[in-house]
Parts: sequence; structure tokens; C-alpha cells
Amino acid sequence: MANIFHYAFKVKDLASTRRFYIDILGCEEGRSTDTWVDFDFWGNQLSAHVAEMPEALDYCGKVDDIEVPIPHFGAVLSPSESEDTRQRLEAAGVEFIVKPVQRYAGQPGQQATMFVLDFSGNPLEFKSFSDEREMFA
Repeated sequence: MANIFHYAFKVKDLASTRRFYIDILGCEEGRSTDTWVDFDFWGNQLSAHVAEMPEALDYCGKVDDIEVPIPHFGAVLSPSESEDTRQRLEAAGVEFIVKPVQRYAGQPGQQATMFVLDFSGNPLEFKSFSDEREMFA
């Protein structure tokens, strides 16, 4: 089996979580109970657990002069998957907390990135690299 990332995180409820991850992002649902649900998040396992949510985000991260929320999670996508995800988010009226932008233009690691909040307020980043071999450059 290939290496698969697993991430467990808090959500306010399962109905809005399913709307965001299934209806908007197109993730498939895995196992679930009345207090948690798993999603196939581009081949990785996300486990959303109903819990009390933290009060506010911390924007203590700064990347290429862009303030980003810490913590956050997301996916590295192909350029076409990234564009499809951007279109899905826009069509659903999801507000970008960092609008789609190119970082490190003309440098190793050039990437398109965007940040959104899911319906529980969890920050997610979606990015794609001009050359995926430069992901860690």
C-alpha cells in the first residue's frame, strides 16, 4: 500500500461537514458514526469529529509575504485538479481567505495556492506546483 496521510480534526456538525467535503469538494465518504465521518481526501484519510470548536484563527504564518492561518491542512493537487477545486469553491460561493495566487513566481517551487475555511471554520490550503519535482525545493 502506498503511504497515505491521515488527519483527524474537529467540526461543529456532520451535516455541514458532509456538504462541504462531499458536495463541494467531491470527496467520497468512508466509515462514519453519529459523531465522526471519514473522507477520501485525494487519496488520504480525513476523520472529522464533532467537538467544540476553537474561538479564533491565528494568522501567525507568513509565506512569500502572504499571511496564512496556523494551523491549516490541505492537499497538493495537479494543476487541473487545483483549477477544478477553485471552480467548485467559487460555484458554491465559498469565500477565499487567501484568494488564488501564484507564489514564488519564476523561482524553484513556484506554486498556485488558495486558502478557504470549511463550514466549521477549519482553514484549508490547496496548492499545485508548476513542476512537482520542486515541491521541496
